Amino acid sequence: MEFLADYASFLLKTVTLVIAVVMVLVAIASLRRGRGKPAGGHLEVHKLNDFYKSMRERLEQSLIDKDQLKQQRKREAKAAKLAKKNPQNRPRVFVLDFDGDIKASAVESMRHEITALLTLATPQDEVVLRLESGGGMVHGYGLAASQLVRIRDAGVPLTVCVDKVAASGGYMMACIGQKILSAPFAILGSIGVVAQLPNLHRLLKKHEIDYEMLTAGEYKRTLTVFGENTEQGREKFQEDLETTHELFKNFVSRYRQPLDIDEVATGEVWLGVSALEKRLVDELKTSDEYLAARSQEADLFQLHYAEKKSLPERFGMAAGSVMSRGLLKVWSRLNEQRFWQ
Repeated sequence: MEFLADYASFLLKTVTLVIAVVMVLVAIASLRRGRGKPAGGHLEVHKLNDFYKSMRERLEQSLIDKDQLKQQRKREAKAAKLAKKNPQNRPRVFVLDFDGDIKASAVESMRHEITALLTLATPQDEVVLRLESGGGMVHGYGLAASQLVRIRDAGVPLTVCVDKVAASGGYMMACIGQKILSAPFAILGSIGVVAQLPNLHRLLKKHEIDYEMLTAGEYKRTLTVFGENTEQGREKFQEDLETTHELFKNFVSRYRQPLDIDEVATGEVWLGVSALEKRLVDELKTSDEYLAARSQEADLFQLHYAEKKSLPERFGMAAGSVMSRGLLKVWSRLNEQRFWQ
């Protein structure tokens, strides 16, 4: 146990030193960031046809006789050589991924990906968005949907694939697609608006704590966390929610015209099978099935704009990794000691 105590003391000193160094570096980087240029990032492009081809070839190596496989490779090489001499203009499919959180943070990468592909994409090409989001803040998902509108306005076909969930703000993005594909048990819909907040006024009053808030403008604040809420404030807050909901409904109706908006804009969600009946989606199909089929007739390019990590972020992740590994070791040693005793 003495060894473990010494080890734990050494580890805590090390962690303290690492945290101190990270804090100094963060402070320095923050000061420099104000004067310097943004860190920026770079666009990564992967051809998915090569990915599907490599998987097929790996499976063939295990299942097909060596002589047959050799002959097949010769035929493929001959076909590739002939195709190179007589090139054909195959359509292009640009594949984007959006994994949404409550703030729609992924829009920061998607906006650059869309800007890049629109420099080359034509109406003969296609954009496929693999979307997963349960929704979130109105302004964040409003911006994300507006980025997708850029694709439609450019005349480039947009297909949205939903494998798990596209609800609320996620569905507001999905409805931009000329075609929406859904897995049979994906969750879609939730065309509604919700807002909630606690109110601690009675608790503060009980402990004789005063809270003051000064505003200029009748509705600068409607409901608050610490102040005493009024019926007038509640009515105004509800009015704002209804206005936002109406805008949401009009937006969906504009891009999904076959949809009966009054039937589906209740805040409910539906699984893919039922969503197809409600015309929230056009077809039941996973993104894997759709892209694998498209790879037979088109060139598929997956785009990802990778943000360059800042110095504080890199050191923060490194420090977090060191701390988690160190604490895990101490925990394992202590558990081991207790077990053997």
